[in-house]
Amino acid sequence: MAKLPAIFDKIVSRKEAQLRVDELPKPVIFTNGVFDVLHAGHVSYLAQARALGASLVVALNTDRSAKRLGKGPDRPLNNELDRATVLAALESASLVTWFDEDTPLELINELRPDVIVKGGDYDMNLLAETKLVESYGGKAMALPFVKGYSTTALVSKIRAGK
Repeated sequence: MAKLPAIFDKIVSRKEAQLRVDELPKPVIFTNGVFDVLHAGHVSYLAQARALGASLVVALNTDRSAKRLGKGPDRPLNNELDRATVLAALESASLVTWFDEDTPLELINELRPDVIVKGGDYDMNLLAETKLVESYGGKAMALPFVKGYSTTALVSKIRAGK
């Protein structure tokens, strides 16, 4: 039987993520999102996040969690395993896991990354995740938003036949 490509070693359950994060080179950077239809804005953002540390953990909203975000009844277009596989193939991602809650607060508490990162469209001062990571000595930061890229806009464009 053929061995699975190394990218599949990066995709881990939430429980396994707790064990694997301890083994990653430090500092560990954490980000999260749906990453439904991966585009250049996502890839640029993830590369910038990874450049902040030695490892990058990407936490994906599960399909159920993503549906609760209200992006549309048929979203996400790609299921959670497909989204994880595409992200794991990126050089910037060290580990990919999931969370089913509305926010990654519980997962951040379990993994205790050194830095959490969000896109520039978030006010980090308003996030409970910021307070949590700072409570144990970590940092929270927003990266500049990559303008001109949006999965929602891309899906609309495709549906309009453009």
